[in-house]
Amino acid sequence: MATLSVTAPQRSVLGGAMIIGGTIIGAGMFSLPVVMSGAWFFWSVAALIFTWFCMLHSGLMILEANLNYPVGSSFNTVTGDLLGKHWNRLNGITIAFVLYILTYAYISASGSVIQHTLREMSVSFSPRLGGLLTALVVAFIVWLSTRAVSRMTAIVLGAKIIAFFLTFGSLLWHVKPVNLLNSVEINPSYMPYVLATLPFCLASFGYHGNVPSLMKYYGKNPQIIRKCLLLGTLMALGLYIIWMLGTMGNIPRPEFISIAERGGNIDVLVQSLSQILNSAGLDLLLTIFSNFAVACSFLGVTLGLFDYLADLFKFNDSRTGRFKTALVTFVPPIIGGVIYPDGFIYAIGFAGLAATVWAVIVPALMARASRQRFGSPLYRVWGGNKMIVLVLLFGVLNAAVHILSSANLLPVYR
Repeated sequence: MATLSVTAPQRSVLGGAMIIGGTIIGAGMFSLPVVMSGAWFFWSVAALIFTWFCMLHSGLMILEANLNYPVGSSFNTVTGDLLGKHWNRLNGITIAFVLYILTYAYISASGSVIQHTLREMSVSFSPRLGGLLTALVVAFIVWLSTRAVSRMTAIVLGAKIIAFFLTFGSLLWHVKPVNLLNSVEINPSYMPYVLATLPFCLASFGYHGNVPSLMKYYGKNPQIIRKCLLLGTLMALGLYIIWMLGTMGNIPRPEFISIAERGGNIDVLVQSLSQILNSAGLDLLLTIFSNFAVACSFLGVTLGLFDYLADLFKFNDSRTGRFKTALVTFVPPIIGGVIYPDGFIYAIGFAGLAATVWAVIVPALMARASRQRFGSPLYRVWGGNKMIVLVLLFGVLNAAVHILSSANLLPVYR
Protein backbone atom coordinates (compact mmCIF):
# COMPACT_ATOMS: atom_id res chain seq x y z
CA MET A 1 0.00 0.00 0.00
CA ALA A 2 2.96 2.28 -0.51
CA THR A 3 1.79 5.61 -1.87
CA LEU A 4 3.34 8.32 -3.97
CA SER A 5 5.20 11.01 -2.09
CA VAL A 6 2.93 13.83 -1.08
CA THR A 7 4.76 17.03 -0.25
CA ALA A 8 3.55 20.11 1.53
CA PRO A 9 4.88 23.64 0.90
CA GLN A 10 8.41 24.15 2.23
CA ARG A 11 8.22 25.04 5.90
CA SER A 12 10.92 25.78 8.41
CA VAL A 13 12.51 22.83 10.22
CA LEU A 14 12.82 25.07 13.28
CA GLY A 15 9.03 25.34 13.63
CA GLY A 16 8.63 21.56 13.81
CA ALA A 17 11.60 21.24 16.14
CA MET A 18 10.03 23.80 18.48
CA ILE A 19 6.76 21.81 18.48
CA ILE A 20 8.67 18.68 19.53
CA GLY A 21 10.87 20.47 22.07
CA GLY A 22 7.92 22.37 23.53
CA THR A 23 5.94 19.13 23.88
CA ILE A 24 8.79 17.36 25.67
CA ILE A 25 9.93 20.12 28.04
CA GLY A 26 7.46 20.74 30.85
CA ALA A 27 6.87 20.47 34.55
CA GLY A 28 8.06 16.84 34.51
CA MET A 29 11.64 18.12 34.44
CA PHE A 30 11.26 19.06 38.12
CA SER A 31 11.18 15.35 39.00
CA LEU A 32 14.57 14.61 37.42
CA PRO A 33 17.00 16.07 40.01
CA VAL A 34 15.15 14.31 42.86
CA VAL A 35 14.93 10.84 41.28
CA MET A 36 18.48 11.12 39.88
CA SER A 37 20.16 12.26 43.07
CA GLY A 38 21.38 8.72 43.77
CA ALA A 39 23.04 8.32 40.37
CA TRP A 40 24.22 11.96 40.53
CA PHE A 41 25.30 14.12 37.63
CA PHE A 42 27.52 12.09 35.28
CA TRP A 43 25.60 8.80 35.53
CA SER A 44 22.34 10.77 35.19
CA VAL A 45 23.58 12.42 32.01
CA ALA A 46 24.52 8.98 30.65
CA ALA A 47 20.99 7.69 31.43
CA LEU A 48 19.44 10.74 29.73
CA ILE A 49 21.57 10.31 26.59
CA PHE A 50 20.75 6.59 26.34
CA THR A 51 17.03 7.32 26.81
CA TRP A 52 17.16 10.16 24.27
CA PHE A 53 18.75 7.83 21.70
CA CYS A 54 16.11 5.12 22.14
CA MET A 55 13.16 7.54 22.28
CA LEU A 56 14.35 9.40 19.17
CA HIS A 57 14.46 6.16 17.22
CA SER A 58 11.10 4.94 18.50
CA GLY A 59 9.63 8.22 17.19
CA LEU A 60 11.37 7.70 13.84
CA MET A 61 9.81 4.22 13.71
CA ILE A 62 6.36 5.79 14.02
CA LEU A 63 7.31 8.06 11.11
CA GLU A 64 8.46 5.06 9.05
CA ALA A 65 5.15 3.27 9.58
CA ASN A 66 3.00 6.40 9.10
CA LEU A 67 4.54 7.16 5.70
CA ASN A 68 2.81 4.10 4.25
CA TYR A 69 -0.62 5.61 4.99
CA PRO A 70 -2.48 8.69 3.77
CA VAL A 71 -1.54 12.01 5.36
CA GLY A 72 -3.82 12.57 8.35
CA SER A 73 -3.92 8.92 9.46
CA SER A 74 -3.84 8.82 13.26
CA PHE A 75 -1.54 6.81 15.49
CA ASN A 76 -4.50 4.57 16.40
CA THR A 77 -5.41 3.96 12.74
CA VAL A 78 -1.90 2.85 11.83
CA THR A 79 -1.54 0.72 14.98
CA GLY A 80 -4.87 -1.02 14.36
CA ASP A 81 -4.06 -1.81 10.73
CA LEU A 82 -0.50 -3.03 11.33
CA LEU A 83 -0.81 -4.80 14.69
CA GLY A 84 -4.51 -5.70 14.95
CA LYS A 85 -7.33 -4.72 17.27
CA HIS A 86 -5.87 -6.25 20.44
CA TRP A 87 -2.64 -4.24 20.27
CA ASN A 88 -4.66 -1.19 19.24
CA ARG A 89 -6.92 -1.60 22.28
CA LEU A 90 -3.91 -2.00 24.61
CA ASN A 91 -2.29 1.02 22.98
CA GLY A 92 -5.45 3.08 23.54
CA ILE A 93 -5.65 2.06 27.19
CA THR A 94 -2.03 3.03 27.84
CA ILE A 95 -2.45 6.39 26.08
CA ALA A 96 -5.51 7.18 28.20
CA PHE A 97 -3.69 6.04 31.35
CA VAL A 98 -0.64 8.21 30.60
CA LEU A 99 -2.79 11.29 29.96
CA TYR A 100 -4.91 10.69 33.07
CA ILE A 101 -1.89 10.10 35.31
CA LEU A 102 -0.13 13.20 33.94
CA THR A 103 -3.29 15.28 34.51
CA TYR A 104 -3.26 14.08 38.13
CA ALA A 105 0.48 14.86 38.33
CA TYR A 106 -0.08 18.44 37.21
CA ILE A 107 -3.00 18.91 39.62
CA SER A 108 -0.65 17.77 42.38
CA ALA A 109 2.15 19.99 41.08
CA SER A 110 -0.08 23.05 40.70
CA GLY A 111 -1.31 22.71 44.28
CA SER A 112 2.24 22.59 45.66
CA VAL A 113 3.44 25.47 43.46
CA ILE A 114 0.51 27.69 44.46
CA GLN A 115 1.10 26.85 48.12
CA HIS A 116 4.79 27.80 47.78
CA THR A 117 3.96 31.01 45.89
CA LEU A 118 1.47 32.18 48.52
CA ARG A 119 3.77 31.09 51.35
CA GLU A 120 6.32 33.57 50.00
CA MET A 121 3.63 36.23 50.54
CA SER A 122 3.03 34.95 54.10
CA VAL A 123 -0.33 33.47 53.10
CA SER A 124 -1.26 29.97 54.31
CA PHE A 125 -2.95 27.89 51.62
CA SER A 126 -3.83 24.21 51.23
CA PRO A 127 -2.24 22.37 48.28
CA ARG A 128 -5.47 20.38 47.90
CA LEU A 129 -7.46 23.58 47.42
CA GLY A 130 -4.81 25.02 45.13
CA GLY A 131 -4.84 21.94 42.90
CA LEU A 132 -8.66 21.87 42.85
CA LEU A 133 -8.99 25.54 41.88
CA THR A 134 -6.33 25.24 39.17
CA ALA A 135 -8.02 22.14 37.74
CA LEU A 136 -11.38 23.95 37.63
CA VAL A 137 -9.83 26.94 35.82
CA VAL A 138 -8.11 24.70 33.27
CA ALA A 139 -11.32 22.66 32.83
CA PHE A 140 -13.23 25.87 32.08
CA ILE A 141 -10.65 26.96 29.47
CA VAL A 142 -10.65 23.53 27.80
CA TRP A 143 -14.46 23.44 27.85
CA LEU A 144 -14.66 26.84 26.11
CA SER A 145 -12.80 25.77 22.95
CA THR A 146 -9.54 24.49 21.53
CA ARG A 147 -8.85 28.06 20.36
CA ALA A 148 -9.05 29.29 23.96
CA VAL A 149 -6.52 26.65 25.00
CA SER A 150 -4.26 27.57 22.08
CA ARG A 151 -4.29 31.29 22.94
CA MET A 152 -3.74 30.68 26.65
CA THR A 153 -0.94 28.21 25.91
CA ALA A 154 0.80 30.71 23.62
CA ILE A 155 0.75 33.34 26.37
CA VAL A 156 1.94 30.93 29.07
CA LEU A 157 4.60 29.40 26.79
CA GLY A 158 6.05 32.81 25.98
CA ALA A 159 6.23 33.71 29.66
CA LYS A 160 7.73 30.29 30.47
CA ILE A 161 10.51 30.71 27.90
CA ILE A 162 11.48 34.14 29.27
CA ALA A 163 11.43 32.89 32.88
CA PHE A 164 13.29 29.74 31.80
CA PHE A 165 16.35 31.54 30.42
CA LEU A 166 16.46 34.04 33.28
CA THR A 167 16.25 31.24 35.85
CA PHE A 168 18.82 28.98 34.23
CA GLY A 169 21.28 31.82 33.75
CA SER A 170 21.05 32.62 37.46
CA LEU A 171 21.38 28.96 38.49
CA LEU A 172 24.46 28.34 36.34
CA TRP A 173 26.13 31.45 37.76
CA HIS A 174 25.96 29.93 41.26
CA VAL A 175 27.14 26.37 40.38
CA LYS A 176 29.78 25.05 42.81
CA PRO A 177 32.18 22.32 41.58
CA VAL A 178 32.36 20.86 45.11
CA ASN A 179 28.62 20.07 44.86
CA LEU A 180 28.64 18.92 41.24
CA LEU A 181 31.60 16.58 41.81
CA ASN A 182 30.22 15.54 45.22
CA SER A 183 33.64 16.03 46.84
CA VAL A 184 32.21 16.02 50.37
CA GLU A 185 30.96 12.41 50.55
CA ILE A 186 33.51 9.67 51.28
CA ASN A 187 33.41 6.65 48.90
CA PRO A 188 30.02 7.53 47.39
CA SER A 189 28.13 4.96 45.32
CA TYR A 190 26.29 5.98 42.15
CA MET A 191 25.89 3.09 39.70
CA PRO A 192 23.38 1.02 41.77
CA TYR A 193 20.87 3.87 41.49
CA VAL A 194 21.02 4.33 37.70
CA LEU A 195 18.39 1.75 36.72
CA ALA A 196 15.68 3.34 38.86
CA THR A 197 16.01 6.60 36.91
CA LEU A 198 15.10 5.10 33.50
CA PRO A 199 11.26 5.27 33.72
CA PHE A 200 11.50 8.94 34.71
CA CYS A 201 13.88 9.62 31.82
CA LEU A 202 11.46 7.88 29.46
CA ALA A 203 8.52 9.95 30.72
CA SER A 204 10.61 13.08 30.10
CA PHE A 205 10.93 12.39 26.35
CA GLY A 206 7.29 11.98 25.37
CA TYR A 207 6.45 13.53 21.99
CA HIS A 208 5.33 10.54 19.92
CA GLY A 209 1.72 11.63 19.47
CA ASN A 210 3.01 14.63 17.51
CA VAL A 211 4.64 12.60 14.72
CA PRO A 212 1.41 12.17 12.66
CA SER A 213 0.72 15.89 13.22
CA LEU A 214 4.11 16.78 11.73
CA MET A 215 3.28 14.69 8.68
CA LYS A 216 0.10 16.75 8.24
CA TYR A 217 2.21 19.90 8.48
CA TYR A 218 5.15 18.89 6.25
CA GLY A 219 3.53 16.24 4.05
CA LYS A 220 5.35 13.00 3.23
CA ASN A 221 8.78 14.52 3.60
CA PRO A 222 10.64 12.12 5.89
CA GLN A 223 14.00 13.90 5.83
CA ILE A 224 12.51 17.19 7.01
CA ILE A 225 10.45 15.47 9.74
CA ARG A 226 13.51 13.45 10.81
CA LYS A 227 15.45 16.70 11.26
CA CYS A 228 12.56 18.13 13.32
CA LEU A 229 12.59 15.11 15.64
CA LEU A 230 16.38 15.18 15.93
CA LEU A 231 16.63 18.91 16.67
CA GLY A 232 13.59 18.96 18.98
CA THR A 233 14.76 16.03 21.08
CA LEU A 234 18.37 17.35 21.17
CA MET A 235 17.01 20.69 22.38
CA ALA A 236 15.21 18.93 25.23
CA LEU A 237 18.26 16.80 26.06
CA GLY A 238 20.49 19.87 26.22
CA LEU A 239 18.10 21.78 28.48
CA TYR A 240 17.69 18.76 30.78
CA ILE A 241 21.47 18.51 31.17
CA ILE A 242 21.68 22.24 31.93
CA TRP A 243 18.86 21.82 34.48
CA MET A 244 20.70 18.94 36.16
CA LEU A 245 23.88 21.03 36.16
CA GLY A 246 22.04 23.97 37.73
CA THR A 247 20.34 21.93 40.46
CA MET A 248 23.06 19.39 41.32
CA GLY A 249 25.69 22.10 41.12
CA ASN A 250 23.86 24.10 43.78
CA ILE A 251 22.23 21.51 46.07
CA PRO A 252 24.60 19.07 47.87
CA ARG A 253 23.78 15.42 47.20
CA PRO A 254 22.84 14.55 50.83
CA GLU A 255 20.28 17.40 50.80
CA PHE A 256 18.22 15.50 48.21
CA ILE A 257 17.47 12.82 50.81
CA SER A 258 15.54 15.42 52.80
CA ILE A 259 13.83 16.69 49.63
CA ALA A 260 12.66 13.15 48.78
CA GLU A 261 11.47 12.53 52.35
CA ARG A 262 9.29 15.66 52.10
CA GLY A 263 7.58 14.28 49.00
CA GLY A 264 9.95 15.59 46.34
CA ASN A 265 7.24 17.86 44.94
CA ILE A 266 8.06 21.01 42.95
CA ASP A 267 7.60 23.37 45.89
CA VAL A 268 10.06 21.40 48.03
CA LEU A 269 12.76 21.53 45.33
CA VAL A 270 12.22 25.24 44.68
CA GLN A 271 12.25 26.00 48.40
CA SER A 272 15.54 24.08 48.87
CA LEU A 273 17.20 25.94 45.99
CA SER A 274 15.99 29.27 47.37
CA GLN A 275 17.27 28.54 50.88
CA ILE A 276 20.69 27.36 49.70
CA LEU A 277 21.27 30.25 47.29
CA ASN A 278 19.73 32.81 49.64
CA SER A 279 18.75 35.05 46.74
CA ALA A 280 15.38 36.79 46.74
CA GLY A 281 15.64 37.50 43.00
CA LEU A 282 16.40 33.89 42.10
CA ASP A 283 13.64 32.68 44.44
CA LEU A 284 11.19 34.89 42.55
CA LEU A 285 12.42 33.62 39.16
CA LEU A 286 12.16 29.97 40.26
CA THR A 287 8.64 30.56 41.57
CA ILE A 288 7.54 32.30 38.36
CA PHE A 289 9.11 29.62 36.15
CA SER A 290 7.57 26.75 38.12
CA ASN A 291 4.11 28.35 37.87
CA PHE A 292 4.34 28.82 34.10
CA ALA A 293 5.92 25.38 33.54
CA VAL A 294 3.07 23.65 35.38
CA ALA A 295 0.41 25.75 33.62
CA CYS A 296 1.85 25.07 30.15
CA SER A 297 2.12 21.31 30.71
CA PHE A 298 -1.31 21.18 32.35
CA LEU A 299 -3.04 22.85 29.38
CA GLY A 300 -1.28 20.68 26.79
CA VAL A 301 -1.89 17.35 28.50
CA THR A 302 -5.52 18.00 29.40
CA LEU A 303 -6.37 19.15 25.87
CA GLY A 304 -4.90 15.91 24.52
CA LEU A 305 -6.90 13.86 27.03
CA PHE A 306 -10.05 15.90 26.33
CA ASP A 307 -9.83 15.30 22.56
CA TYR A 308 -8.99 11.62 23.02
CA LEU A 309 -11.99 10.99 25.31
CA ALA A 310 -14.35 13.02 23.09
CA ASP A 311 -13.41 10.75 20.17
CA LEU A 312 -13.57 7.60 22.31
CA PHE A 313 -17.06 8.29 23.73
CA LYS A 314 -18.32 10.05 20.57
CA PHE A 315 -19.28 13.23 22.42
CA ASN A 316 -20.13 16.03 20.00
CA ASP A 317 -18.55 19.50 20.02
CA SER A 318 -21.60 21.33 21.36
CA ARG A 319 -21.54 23.04 24.77
CA THR A 320 -23.34 20.06 26.30
CA GLY A 321 -21.05 17.55 24.58
CA ARG A 322 -17.92 19.42 25.68
CA PHE A 323 -19.29 19.61 29.23
CA LYS A 324 -19.71 15.82 29.29
CA THR A 325 -16.17 15.40 27.99
CA ALA A 326 -14.85 17.84 30.60
CA LEU A 327 -16.50 15.83 33.38
CA VAL A 328 -14.96 12.56 32.17
CA THR A 329 -11.60 14.29 31.71
CA PHE A 330 -11.25 16.14 34.99
CA VAL A 331 -13.33 14.45 37.70
CA PRO A 332 -11.15 11.29 38.18
CA PRO A 333 -7.79 13.14 38.47
CA ILE A 334 -9.35 15.87 40.65
CA ILE A 335 -10.56 13.20 43.09
CA GLY A 336 -7.04 11.74 43.11
CA GLY A 337 -5.52 15.18 43.71
CA VAL A 338 -7.84 15.87 46.66
CA ILE A 339 -7.22 12.46 48.26
CA TYR A 340 -3.45 12.37 47.67
CA PRO A 341 -2.07 15.83 46.80
CA ASP A 342 1.65 14.94 47.01
CA GLY A 343 1.89 12.28 44.30
CA PHE A 344 3.77 14.21 41.60
CA ILE A 345 6.93 12.06 41.61
CA TYR A 346 5.00 8.76 41.80
CA ALA A 347 2.67 9.83 38.98
CA ILE A 348 5.57 10.67 36.64
CA GLY A 349 7.02 7.20 37.33
CA PHE A 350 3.73 5.46 36.49
CA ALA A 351 3.44 7.57 33.34
CA GLY A 352 6.83 6.23 32.32
CA LEU A 353 5.61 2.65 32.79
CA ALA A 354 2.52 3.15 30.61
CA ALA A 355 4.43 5.19 28.03
CA THR A 356 6.76 2.20 27.64
CA VAL A 357 3.98 0.45 25.71
CA TRP A 358 2.77 3.14 23.32
CA ALA A 359 5.97 5.19 22.92
CA VAL A 360 8.55 2.37 22.79
CA ILE A 361 7.23 -1.18 22.31
CA VAL A 362 4.36 -0.42 19.91
CA PRO A 363 6.47 1.79 17.57
CA ALA A 364 9.13 -0.93 17.29
CA LEU A 365 6.50 -3.56 16.47
CA MET A 366 4.89 -1.15 13.96
CA ALA A 367 8.21 -0.64 12.17
CA ARG A 368 8.74 -4.40 11.94
CA ALA A 369 5.21 -5.03 10.62
CA SER A 370 5.51 -2.09 8.20
CA ARG A 371 8.70 -3.49 6.68
CA GLN A 372 7.17 -6.91 6.28
CA ARG A 373 4.02 -5.59 4.57
CA PHE A 374 5.21 -2.54 2.61
CA GLY A 375 8.98 -2.68 2.57
CA SER A 376 8.98 0.94 3.85
CA PRO A 377 9.97 2.46 0.46
CA LEU A 378 9.84 6.14 1.54
CA TYR A 379 11.96 5.94 4.67
CA ARG A 380 13.57 3.30 6.86
CA VAL A 381 15.17 3.90 10.26
CA TRP A 382 18.86 3.04 10.14
CA GLY A 383 20.20 0.04 12.04
CA GLY A 384 17.86 -2.54 10.54
CA ASN A 385 16.35 -5.17 12.83
CA LYS A 386 19.10 -4.59 15.41
CA MET A 387 17.69 -1.12 16.11
CA ILE A 388 14.18 -2.56 16.49
CA VAL A 389 15.52 -5.12 18.96
CA LEU A 390 17.40 -2.42 20.92
CA VAL A 391 14.27 -0.26 21.24
CA LEU A 392 12.18 -3.28 22.27
CA LEU A 393 14.76 -4.27 24.91
CA PHE A 394 14.78 -0.68 26.17
CA GLY A 395 11.01 -0.87 26.61
CA VAL A 396 11.13 -4.22 28.38
CA LEU A 397 13.95 -2.97 30.65
CA ASN A 398 11.91 0.09 31.64
CA ALA A 399 8.86 -2.02 32.46
CA ALA A 400 10.97 -4.44 34.52
CA VAL A 401 12.67 -1.57 36.38
CA HIS A 402 9.34 -0.01 37.33
CA ILE A 403 7.97 -3.33 38.59
CA LEU A 404 11.13 -4.02 40.61
CA SER A 405 11.11 -0.49 41.99
CA SER A 406 7.44 -0.77 43.02
CA ALA A 407 8.30 -3.99 44.85
CA ASN A 408 11.19 -2.23 46.65
CA LEU A 409 13.71 -4.54 44.99
CA LEU A 410 15.94 -1.75 43.67
CA PRO A 411 18.28 0.33 45.85
CA VAL A 412 16.97 3.78 46.82
CA TYR A 413 19.22 6.68 47.78
CA ARG A 414 18.35 7.37 51.41
